[in-house]
Amino acid sequence: MTDRTAAWNLLTEFTQSESLRKHALAVEACMRAYARKFSADEELWGTVGLIHDFDYEKYPTAQEHPYKGNEILKERGYSDEICRAIMSHAEYTGVTRDTLLEKALFACDELAGFITAVALVKPSKSLAEVEAKSVRKKMKDKAFARSVNRDDIINGARDMGVDLDEHIAFCIEALKGIAGELGLAG
Repeated sequence: MTDRTAAWNLLTEFTQSESLRKHALAVEACMRAYARKFSADEELWGTVGLIHDFDYEKYPTAQEHPYKGNEILKERGYSDEICRAIMSHAEYTGVTRDTLLEKALFACDELAGFITAVALVKPSKSLAEVEAKSVRKKMKDKAFARSVNRDDIINGARDMGVDLDEHIAFCIEALKGIAGELGLAG
């Protein structure tokens, strides 16, 4: 069994929601793209993206997520590097983001969800219609996708050392590669 297969099985064991599974796939796609860009371990980065919220459906509170998931990951033999990265994606855990992997996960998490939301309001419901400028415009609309923390998107790009518009465009391109899986191919 490949690491990707094990990660997918873990995700689907704990996550029944199609939208949460699609979010996991979206974050995975962005993480894999950044791993290639930074010549990092694509399987590692992809795994972190895919399972970062695997426990959220069963343990949605700040008291439980990602703490319960971290316990499960350790029990199942996932590395400290993966566990730490996943813990660091939630601001309230107090786990600092020190590595590029940790910074990338934080930078991609909220943005992947926001880009998906932007695509869903396009007439064709297609990522092909989404551009960085339209994402930036929607970021200013506080009523749109109000649960998405805009500061996390901005700070995530900054902490990773990438220009925000370039980060948005990069993630849009990464998501276009799996548009069919996300139901956003139009």
